[in-house]
Amino acid sequence: MKFFLYRFLKITLSIFLKVFYRFEVFGSENVPDRGGAIVAANHASYLDPPVIAAALKRCPTYIAKEGLFKVPLLGPFIRLFSFPVKRGKTLPSTIKEAVSRLKEGEIIVIFPEGGRSADGNILEAKRGVGMIAALSRIPVIPVLIEGTDKALPMGVKLLRPAKIKVIFGNPIIIEKEKDRDFQERFSKNVMEAIKDLKAKA
Repeated sequence: MKFFLYRFLKITLSIFLKVFYRFEVFGSENVPDRGGAIVAANHASYLDPPVIAAALKRCPTYIAKEGLFKVPLLGPFIRLFSFPVKRGKTLPSTIKEAVSRLKEGEIIVIFPEGGRSADGNILEAKRGVGMIAALSRIPVIPVLIEGTDKALPMGVKLLRPAKIKVIFGNPIIIEKEKDRDFQERFSKNVMEAIKDLKAKA
């Protein structure tokens, strides 16, 4: 059911985004056809998760903040494609769940900043993406989302005109180190890779 619902949503979202937002995707060849992968993207809008879903060629699993699972109507969809994380506190159980799913071959979507950027600028990363990458030994694909901060900025309820594009960067391969300092450096490197994509876009 999850796969067929994803295919329906992907097609519907892609058509909508292409018609109204001139949606473009670059670098999708950097996403493996099979096996686990961590997709790490900047986050500036509630549109980011569905935009990532439309851009990916495989069904993703999201790490979503706990409160979203209680949102009327959206809650069941979020529960189907996500597992929860407490905002401001990543529990060991959340990391364990992510690592387990990655080793089972899933694509996990993470927004390393831990929340939306109010002005669209890329923020510093939390340590979570480095922890998950280090423990799973799964490559991280940095992703730049552009235009969603204009289409649906923070504090705005109605969609606005904008051009939206998604750029998948080259996978970042995890090294052997996995101590706390390494995890923080790795998380920072992921955000630097996203900034590089923005500079080149």
